[in-house]
Amino acid sequence: MEPRLGPEAAALHPGWPALLLWVSALSYSVSSPASPSPSLVSRVRTSYNFGRTFLGLDKCNACIGTSICKKFFKEEIRFDNWLASHLGLIPDDLPSYPVNYSDDFKTWRPVEISRLVSKHQNKISDRRICASAAAPKTCSIERVLRKTGRFQKWLQAKRLTPDLVQGLPSPLLRCPSQRLLDRVVRRYAEVADAGSIFMDHFTDRDKLRLLYTLAVNAHPILLQIFPGAEGWPLPRYLGSCGRFLVSTSTSPLQEFYGAPADQAADLAYQLLGVLESLRSNDLNYFFYFTHVDVDMFGIFNNGHLFIRDASALGVIDRQEGSQAASRAGENKDIFSCLVSGCQTELPSCDTIPEKQSLVLVCGQVLPPLLQAKFPSPVQEEIDAELARCGEGTRPDPEVLQAASRLKNILRPLRTCDPRFAYRYPDCKYDDKF
Repeated sequence: MEPRLGPEAAALHPGWPALLLWVSALSYSVSSPASPSPSLVSRVRTSYNFGRTFLGLDKCNACIGTSICKKFFKEEIRFDNWLASHLGLIPDDLPSYPVNYSDDFKTWRPVEISRLVSKHQNKISDRRICASAAAPKTCSIERVLRKTGRFQKWLQAKRLTPDLVQGLPSPLLRCPSQRLLDRVVRRYAEVADAGSIFMDHFTDRDKLRLLYTLAVNAHPILLQIFPGAEGWPLPRYLGSCGRFLVSTSTSPLQEFYGAPADQAADLAYQLLGVLESLRSNDLNYFFYFTHVDVDMFGIFNNGHLFIRDASALGVIDRQEGSQAASRAGENKDIFSCLVSGCQTELPSCDTIPEKQSLVLVCGQVLPPLLQAKFPSPVQEEIDAELARCGEGTRPDPEVLQAASRLKNILRPLRTCDPRFAYRYPDCKYDDKF
């Protein structure tokens, strides 16, 4: 069955290539087939009508990005209706689900649609926005946010500076440097002519979308400013709209807790390497997790491990230094409270130890992956180093040394075969793989 554009789209955009999503509610694995099976076709909507009008924040439930809006939903962008009534998918408690993506109807690839905030948080956020303007239960989200003092400052600003993001709850912005904020503006993919550190080419709505994204969930921004194509351990960003994000699909790490010993060793080795790259990299940014859970990490179908959810990543600029969010309480407003309590306080960047991410991962993520997988005495050695690495009372050097010893133990336990396509067949010829 060949997907077809609706008649309105064909009339308005003759010869214009369309981009479609096949949506599958049957599987939550990246092992989705490259093309939809016949049994799937009858279960999904296979075409979308493209209209003349792009509906903004209100009709997109606070639309925070333009690319997916422009590609898929120019006429009507109401995610609650599209995802629930039309397709009967994505239950309220499901944070993400897989779809197949194509821009030519021939080559399909698995991608993932994720909620940036839960549906419950959406409702709370909307109520807070309306309440901040003493409005009734329902109000124009865009109109209320446009009238805030913070956004009025954004309208006048030519450059994104630390004072414009003070009080926002994202760990990314806890103590931002000017170099980091310039990178946000220069690499923001949802505007035309990206590349400048100045916001002269931003429309009012572009600024509002960027501000809203930073306030709600900075994960899409991190995917844009530290792209996987440049070696960062993050999936590819494809676009975002409303409170949804589309990115390259991965399988949650939790699905591999029952994996064979060699695969478990490989994943643990990769994860420790990811944390090492976050501590030490060519750009001299220090990344740290404020908290972790197993769903924050995922694996591509080639076996490569990535950070699946970067919303809990903080960034400290070691090269330029960071401007601490001092007097953050005086800068709190509705943008500070969209998805969390207004009283939520993040620790000072000066108090973030180098060991923080290792302690969290070694204490909470790696034990279920590595427990009872290896023969004695290797298992005992792994357990001992894992305990040292996850002990927060130890000094930074001891935790880092324990993590290094754990990597050395895990390295020879990995095997070289096609299951690990991200390093095969290179691993047959070079020991570094």
